[in-house]
Amino acid sequence: MNFIDLFAGASGMSEGFINAGFNPIAHVEMNAEACQTIKTRAAYHYLKSINNLDFYYQYIKGEITKEIFYKEIPVKILDSVLNIEINDDTINSVFKTIKKNKINVDLIIGGPPCQAYSLLRRHQEDIEKDPRNKLYIQYGRFLKEFQPKAFVFENVPGLLTAQKGEHFKNLKSYFRRLGYEVYHDTLTASNYGVVQARKRIIIVGWKKDNDFGFPEFEKIIKEYTVGDAFADLPKLKPGESLQTTKYTESKNEYLEKFNLRNGVDFVTQHISRPHNERDLAIYKTAIQKWNKGKERLRYPDLPEELKTHRNETSFTDRYKVVDGKGVSHTVVAHIAKDGHYYIHPDLKQCRSISVREAARLQSFPDDFYFEGSRSAAFKQIGNAVPPLMANAIAKKMKELLCQKN
Repeated sequence: MNFIDLFAGASGMSEGFINAGFNPIAHVEMNAEACQTIKTRAAYHYLKSINNLDFYYQYIKGEITKEIFYKEIPVKILDSVLNIEINDDTINSVFKTIKKNKINVDLIIGGPPCQAYSLLRRHQEDIEKDPRNKLYIQYGRFLKEFQPKAFVFENVPGLLTAQKGEHFKNLKSYFRRLGYEVYHDTLTASNYGVVQARKRIIIVGWKKDNDFGFPEFEKIIKEYTVGDAFADLPKLKPGESLQTTKYTESKNEYLEKFNLRNGVDFVTQHISRPHNERDLAIYKTAIQKWNKGKERLRYPDLPEELKTHRNETSFTDRYKVVDGKGVSHTVVAHIAKDGHYYIHPDLKQCRSISVREAARLQSFPDDFYFEGSRSAAFKQIGNAVPPLMANAIAKKMKELLCQKN
């Protein structure tokens, strides 16, 4: 079954669908570094299909250049990644490019940028002025053009209440006018093997002759923790960068069950950001408070010598430790700006989490390579749909679509 991934980000959602047996015919994404990541992952899936993953491993270990690597990948695979912003001026050329493949589209997936509806951006004026809040119309134009049997649309819970619910009402009405029965629910990522309390709205649309309602996605009953996800990764100092390194322990139940090590005996991009002495002192206090009694550090409670500004009423929980004995709070793109909201729970390490640790919190397998700088990788990870959650959705969608066929 063939699908198009719109507003694809780093292709976390695609990863889940590909692993469920779906075939991507196009990824459309405006961020150049994310597109490089998608191309590299598309190359991985191609090389896996011809049993030549050693060549991929050479690349992510830094043993060959990107130029040498990409030369061995069919052009049609790399060209299926469209680095373009979807808007009124570009959409027809995107349609034309995708249609060159002359392949039937069974499914469209994706979620327009969601910052406009996030809890940090809930000012009514901001939402009304932000052009991103109408990107669902561009998504709908793809539905009209390609007429897939179904679609899966992902976004943040704030979508439901934006403009007092009017925005979501208009969105559903629009998709229904295009010929789809529309259903939605709020999913929590930790129910699908992701060690993160991430909540997302999932909207499923079915062609009216193909209506299955909102699918019941299979949940994972056993609860796993951040400690399970981090268990085999080497300890790092602030600013330490291990581009390639060995695991320190054998696979535990969590890593085995969800195949996060994915058959490789090394891990890449275990990279931490440097911190100044003031931040390290704050992190130490935050970790001690959390590990002792699960108490969050509040900015006003810091000693005066550690405070950097006078605002003690906004974002008082800006320093937040990841719960090593439970699931993490939501990983968002702001992790690219600083690590204060994602402090490692191990006092001996006293730092914010690494790129690979952030990827593990999002359930990316260890052979998933993020292109670009450290900040670019963090941004891609924070914006992504967790592959394990996407996979749970994909497996059920495939079952229902195959049932219809």
